[in-house]
Amino acid sequence: MQTGKIKAVCSSSEKGTAKQPMAEATLVADWGIEGDAHAGTWHRQISLLSADTVDAFNREGADVADGEFGENILAYGLDFPSFPVGTVLACGDVVLRMTQIGKACHSGCAIQKRMGKCIMPTEGTFARVLRGGTLRPGMPIEAYTAQRVFILCASDKGYAGQRHDESTPALQQLVTKRGYEVVGTALLPDDRAQLSALMARVCDTYAADLLLTTGGTGLSLRDVTPEATTDIAERMVPGLAELMRLRGLSLTERASLSRAVCATRRQTLIVNLPGSPRAAVENLQAILGPLPHGLAILQGTQGECAPDSHI
Repeated sequence: MQTGKIKAVCSSSEKGTAKQPMAEATLVADWGIEGDAHAGTWHRQISLLSADTVDAFNREGADVADGEFGENILAYGLDFPSFPVGTVLACGDVVLRMTQIGKACHSGCAIQKRMGKCIMPTEGTFARVLRGGTLRPGMPIEAYTAQRVFILCASDKGYAGQRHDESTPALQQLVTKRGYEVVGTALLPDDRAQLSALMARVCDTYAADLLLTTGGTGLSLRDVTPEATTDIAERMVPGLAELMRLRGLSLTERASLSRAVCATRRQTLIVNLPGSPRAAVENLQAILGPLPHGLAILQGTQGECAPDSHI
């Protein structure tokens, strides 16, 4: 994760006009900045530029004001075009996902005529609004280039302090080695309502791309993680659970007793894993191969077979 700071938030009510800096702006999910002419249900809802790059361009004599490139967000400390498509940008309540890098300069660009070049074609980046909120200059903005993981452990004894949770650190070590970034962990009792509420909150706030649960997948009457997951799931992903059980059966026939499910809610994939540290790691290893492709499809940064032409 990298952190920068917003220098300016800009908007314009008409296309073809320079955007003007605002004291604050309201971002609307899957739309853009409220009142901005370029907002809409498309993949370029928000445009971003590095303030450091604009400063360097101005030192060449460009004399470009904030918003003159048509950017909505100008930020210091983040080199936006160096980030891959799919990067998540978080600022306050606002969550964005980058969809495009670079854009052809429109005909008659005043900056290009004056300077002989324009930085927007190579430095401009674009994003969708996943979660709305208010942005102001000076707010910190975080960039997550790796897929974000949240780990939830369900254990009555662990929650009561009677057993040490060893599964969460084991899973954290595995996913970190594989290039994921753990952004949060939680330990809750085997309570269906509490588990489903936390899972829904992680998904609905776009706090993580992958939500791993550990524990509560067996036949004990207190094992309710699959039910809690199903309660808030929008779509089931049975193939991943089948693959985990298939791999597990090659190690022990007890794998047939797992009731684990996998599902999606919004753009987060939820994967149920066993409570045993060893079994949790083995189950996750079984599906690490297809996970990147599946997450990219879920997030809209990749098609079923090839990258989307518009991204």
